[in-house]
Amino acid sequence: MNNENDLTDLTRLRDTLREFAAARGWREYHTPKNLAMALIVEAAELVEHFQWATPDQSRALSPEKAAAVRDEVADVLIYLVEIADVLNIDLIAAAHDKIVKNALKYPLGRKFP
Repeated sequence: MNNENDLTDLTRLRDTLREFAAARGWREYHTPKNLAMALIVEAAELVEHFQWATPDQSRALSPEKAAAVRDEVADVLIYLVEIADVLNIDLIAAAHDKIVKNALKYPLGRKFP
């Protein structure tokens, strides 16, 4: 596996995740359905840390809570990268395209929502 300091871009992260899963025989289970389900579970675990918190409380996490949130954010990213990998989605290109679409949908000066 790559050194964690080498994980500076999505391609390297994807490759490291491929190696990790392959070494454990998990690739056969990494279907779009399974990865999407795992992603939503991890996203729910992330949300759980903020359930019932006020906006101010959600911005002022204790060090322990911040560490737990960091782990959940990492899990969400990992599953997102893995599902994009199996579906051959370039996450950077997809995000760029979505920003362009959102700029058209929500032009400057338009009130939200």
